[in-house]
Amino acid sequence: MDTLQADDPRELGPYRLLRRLGAGGMGRVYLARSPGGRTVAVKVVRPDLAADGDFRARFRHEVEIARAVSGRFTAPVVDADPDAPLPWLATSYVLGPDLTDVVAAHGALPERTVRALAAGLGAALQDIHAAGLIHRDLKPSNVLLAADGPRLIDFGIARAVDGSRMTQTGVVVGSPGYMSPEQATGKDVGTAGDVFSLGSVLAFAATGRGVFGDGTASHASLLYQIVHGEADLTGVPPSLLGLIRACLMKDPARRPAPAEIVTALAGQGIDAALHDWLPSAVASTIATHAAGILDLEAPDAPANVPPAQAAPAFGPAPTMPVGTPPAGTAPLGTPPGGTPPAGYGTPPGGTSAPSPGYGAPLPGTVRVGAGGAPAPDRSRRRALGLAFGAAAAVAVAGVGGGWLFASGDGVSDDATDAPGKGGSAEPADETFTTPPAGVAPQPLWHKSAKEDSTSPRVPLLTHAGLLLVSGDPLVAYDVRTGKARWTKAGICRPGARLLFHGGKVFLADGDYEGALVAYDVKTGEEAWRSRLGKQLSVEDTIAIDGKNVYVTATDHGQSKSATKYRTAVAAVSHTTGKTAWVQHRDWGTKDYDVQGTASGKYLVYADSNLNLTVRDTATGGQVWTKKIGDEWSWQPTVANGLVFLPGDELKAVDVEKGRTVWTLDPAGRRGFDNPTVFDGVLYVSDHDDGVWAVNVKTGKRTWLCDELDVDGPESFLRAGSTLYGATGSVDGGIVALETKTGKLRWTYTDSKTVGEPWQITLAGNRLLATHGHEIYALPAV
Repeated sequence: MDTLQADDPRELGPYRLLRRLGAGGMGRVYLARSPGGRTVAVKVVRPDLAADGDFRARFRHEVEIARAVSGRFTAPVVDADPDAPLPWLATSYVLGPDLTDVVAAHGALPERTVRALAAGLGAALQDIHAAGLIHRDLKPSNVLLAADGPRLIDFGIARAVDGSRMTQTGVVVGSPGYMSPEQATGKDVGTAGDVFSLGSVLAFAATGRGVFGDGTASHASLLYQIVHGEADLTGVPPSLLGLIRACLMKDPARRPAPAEIVTALAGQGIDAALHDWLPSAVASTIATHAAGILDLEAPDAPANVPPAQAAPAFGPAPTMPVGTPPAGTAPLGTPPGGTPPAGYGTPPGGTSAPSPGYGAPLPGTVRVGAGGAPAPDRSRRRALGLAFGAAAAVAVAGVGGGWLFASGDGVSDDATDAPGKGGSAEPADETFTTPPAGVAPQPLWHKSAKEDSTSPRVPLLTHAGLLLVSGDPLVAYDVRTGKARWTKAGICRPGARLLFHGGKVFLADGDYEGALVAYDVKTGEEAWRSRLGKQLSVEDTIAIDGKNVYVTATDHGQSKSATKYRTAVAAVSHTTGKTAWVQHRDWGTKDYDVQGTASGKYLVYADSNLNLTVRDTATGGQVWTKKIGDEWSWQPTVANGLVFLPGDELKAVDVEKGRTVWTLDPAGRRGFDNPTVFDGVLYVSDHDDGVWAVNVKTGKRTWLCDELDVDGPESFLRAGSTLYGATGSVDGGIVALETKTGKLRWTYTDSKTVGEPWQITLAGNRLLATHGHEIYALPAV
């Protein structure tokens, strides 16, 4: 990354250029920021190519095709102007170093990392090829490593150059050492050419060197080896040898397809393959890289700089010194006048809580655009968050001490039948002082449970002034004080959902004896215990409604071997504990992998056989079942007679018929997570950390929030005019948005490197939250 030189433009379209990232046959690449603070990589075409009408037409066509690529492991096109005097294209900027730099700094990567890398890049090629593109330049420097997976960049652009007058007879386009034999000999290149390049990249990652020759070899020697020689795979782990050899077959028809590679390496899903995928030293490198981006500002323009749309000469120029902050700029966090405001949360007639100045922010307070000192750009706020929760990224600016309640001592006793997903909850009972715009409230209390004693991916439960956190022991905390009201060890299995109705929580027994047990939420005492029968063993609870608890079970009376038993789904009355019905599932289904929701007449569940199944809640009879793609680890959202399927597109399926009612396209973004529905409005995050509000009936977008400081929320709650979102584990926290507009109100994060997702629920005007084993109560303001 170099500073801008005298012949570099300072702006392209709406983007301020910050640094020069590199140059190639087509032109130059710049690091830039949008007016909204999004960091992008902007590629600008060389002046001689810009003057070529045929090239412009091809470039315009390629831009249109490239916009269709919205895969999770690519850097998608976010903007372009092929008709500008200098045509340019902007893609999302990935906060991570490229594979070349990582291997240079740390050497060959471990086997598990290379396997995850292969799965991610295979998925990227699937998306690129599905858009009608061939990458043609897959090499280590075009692979970026981020905390949540690899990114393949520069897709499709080589195609425009390949078809231009730059390509003449005998000229080979690509990167020696990583191109395919057909590419090296100037033949037509298909999608299998990218697979060959993938094999070379994986071998480089696994060995730390190019397998057709090192950097001292001539281009001619490298090309000869690719066409006629064999790759030196010494040092490749045995478990990866077969895959890499298959990718490097000389015959394109014998190479595996990207989909086959993903299936082979990510049988349990991409998320499982990428869990903790990077060595700690590489993760530290990513953090350092992100921190370097954090402080970048656009340099002051020197005299006689070419205007943004002029055609610069792209010639040599002296190095320009790094820009410095403008003179007279107040330090970050200093309000106008330099005096910090008084604290917030003062009780009536009481004494103001201690209030540090803006220069001494409290942990977890993030300023996102209030008056006074400007908030940093989105990418700068996210940069150190990507570095696994570095504290410097969390406290940007802050005011006030703890947010104190002003009046009232009652807590809502309303039940939450779907914990963590909750219904809408109106603030009541307590009155909290609303902090300034962009400033997060501070915790009313904070507790730390014993590490590994909680199930951090299970939604929370509140009832009768108590907060229940799934784990062993199962603990009920007082929502007002945070003190433990009761503790029960050995009754809650790992990952058990807290299904609630009528003052009771229902769990598969902690002794693994096959019973369903009801516990009184107020006391933790057992209310009743029920079995399905002598041969049927309850394995897990999956859903609940107004009549029954729905469970998965194993039928030990039906077996094909000593270890292969038939599974079943059953309904148990949560009033009497009696079995309402039992329905056997197909052979080969598992007894532990079901995620379900009960809604009206239907029980809807997904399983690891990649099926979505709907059953009649009255009889258990199967209504329909269908395949749902390559992910199953999500609880189906059912509302308004529809079940919603996340993925590259968001689909709404008629819960009764199984037909697709509407499909929401991500509009160039990278697909959707699991949604939540409140009062006819669907809220969902996309894979680019945007939050959407969608009309449930029509599937039309109402608004899109693209200004978050953290990852896109994985779950939502609504209270009055505020939508709260709980985010994932790498760059996580709690966000508060306006329900009507999607405008970001505040972000709270605790700067703790827990590595687990956040969970939230409501009790009156209190927002209860967990971050792994850390537990908080915040004002719902």
